[in-house]
Amino acid sequence: MEISGKIIALLPEQSGQGKNGTWKKQEYILETTGQYPKKVCFSVWGDKIDQFNVKSGDAVEVSFDVESREYNQRWYTELRAWKVAKQGSAGNDGPPNFPPPSDDFMEKADDGDLPF
Repeated sequence: MEISGKIIALLPEQSGQGKNGTWKKQEYILETTGQYPKKVCFSVWGDKIDQFNVKSGDAVEVSFDVESREYNQRWYTELRAWKVAKQGSAGNDGPPNFPPPSDDFMEKADDGDLPF
């Protein structure tokens, strides 16, 4: 699944010791755009925290998996990000960068003659 918006908060990084070794996780609050903006919390685990390098104010598109688990008869749902792409950087869908028209083209356009 994917969601896009602006990062409005970074929650404190968490770390601990589990049965598979040490772990760390960072949670972010993203606000969607549109008529009715929503706030969504997603998490990034391990080395991806440094790899994604997300900061408050960044416009991002987040690809994530939804996971729910039960603990003491309560259910907890988490959005685990596996890709975070900053919007507005190279390679994103912006306007194409076309070269300016040649002088030859501009001269023909001034004559009133169509080039075809």
